[in-house]
Amino acid sequence: MNEILIINIESLIKIFLLTGIAFALGILITPVFTNFLYRHKLGKKIRQMGFDNKTKAPIFYKYHKDKTNTPIMGGLLFLLVTAILTLLFNLNRAETYLPLFTLVAAGAIGAIDDLLNSRGIGPNKGGLRFRTKLIIYILVAAIGAWWFYYKLGFNFIHIPAGNLFGLPYNIEIGWWYIPIFIAVLVATSFSSNQTDGLDGLLGGVMSLCFTAYAIIALVQNHPMLAAFCGTLAGAILAFLWFNIYPARFFMGDTGSFALGMTLAVVAFLTNSVVVLPIIAFVLVLEFISTIVQIFAKQYFGKKVFLSAPIHHHFQALGWAETKIVQRFWIISAISAIIGLAIALIGRG
Repeated sequence: MNEILIINIESLIKIFLLTGIAFALGILITPVFTNFLYRHKLGKKIRQMGFDNKTKAPIFYKYHKDKTNTPIMGGLLFLLVTAILTLLFNLNRAETYLPLFTLVAAGAIGAIDDLLNSRGIGPNKGGLRFRTKLIIYILVAAIGAWWFYYKLGFNFIHIPAGNLFGLPYNIEIGWWYIPIFIAVLVATSFSSNQTDGLDGLLGGVMSLCFTAYAIIALVQNHPMLAAFCGTLAGAILAFLWFNIYPARFFMGDTGSFALGMTLAVVAFLTNSVVVLPIIAFVLVLEFISTIVQIFAKQYFGKKVFLSAPIHHHFQALGWAETKIVQRFWIISAISAIIGLAIALIGRG
């Protein structure tokens, strides 16, 4: 009993130290990082067309045109900080290799898209086509699915408190694990990208999500994975310090896709993917609102929302950007607590 307590205390100290160091390091290097972005003119080009590149998006452009040329690729800040600290102090084959690889790989793909956007290259001068990004991230997710299923032997989904509903705690799904894995990773990464539409919105949401998963990993006796989540949360908070309204720089696809895909990988590693939609409820809300809007316009020629995703709808209603962001943070905090409680109480 004492040994377990000592291990837990040591793990907690490591998590808190890496989280604090990540935040401090992010704050310290931001001035140099910001100068780099401005010097190389890596500015955001605000799109004037919808996601289909066929219809105009006047409401979106109206509220965001003043943000043109704000430095993009800000996600590099927390990617680099997390990668450096993990490589130096928290590298473990079983617990941190996969999330670190996912963070860097997805971030690199996003960085290419951001670089093309800043140079006005691509459809509507906005970087890679949606279809191109979808294919690339499906391929990345497929590699991860293959690794989890064939190398790590994952073929089941954990159901929190499943016995209360007459279900086993773990349901074996065989090869269905692969398409489910791919679908969750792609959906989470793109919903993360959709959420990154207002200053500070995604940073606040993701810091809460990774904090929740740090606690889940720690309770499951995965201290290094917990430390990784804590490191990333600390680095995101350092980014958020400068990303709150008015943002000094944007996260860009570099950060949004990387965070979404990494969050999904952590959820699968901790076998708590069932509570992911609860913990990351804001991402689900943003994703569904976008799908509903596209479907309604495509098949009925009408819009359900004034603008999508849903945070732009509230902008169109006249809500201040800061009010939308802060209320979404509150929703995210509540959903993260509920999801965390279900994950911990429902362990079996």
